[in-house]
Amino acid sequence: MFRTLIAACIGLAGSAGLALSFTFENIDGGEIDLTEYRGQPVLVVNTASLCGFTQQYEGLQQLYDTYRNAGLVVLAVPSDDFRQELGTESEVKEFCALNYELDLPMTGITDVKGRDAHPFYAWVRKEEGFIPGWNFNKILLGPDGFVVETYGSTTKPMSKRIRREVEALLDAG
Repeated sequence: MFRTLIAACIGLAGSAGLALSFTFENIDGGEIDLTEYRGQPVLVVNTASLCGFTQQYEGLQQLYDTYRNAGLVVLAVPSDDFRQELGTESEVKEFCALNYELDLPMTGITDVKGRDAHPFYAWVRKEEGFIPGWNFNKILLGPDGFVVETYGSTTKPMSKRIRREVEALLDAG
């Protein structure tokens, strides 16, 4: 939130709002175009089905259910960069549906770090210096596409910290 306030106060522009210009492959086929979420806060989370933090799927769905009608988007980005994802996208989708009843948007299995990182994650690394250090790292985008905050794996989706930031963004919009 602090970064957002500073950016608003000094009128920073340029490439920071480019987060909304990226697309991801949708786990259901087709694309997820972040421009569709312009004007909405988006929490982007690199996920994995076989991780000690996998139970955070429950919190991600709860966060989405709590704030989706107000405009929040929670985007799950399955990744095998830490060797803890199932082998195929259909397995990931089935696992999430059976164990967590997820209905939030989800990408296909995506690289989030290294030289093969998806362009969104390469952009976040360049703009914010943030590289996911493990599964369930979170990137909160403001409605304008600016990165508002990043969170590590241990920050739970329904934490006061995340809910406060989300509520502030929803109230400002």
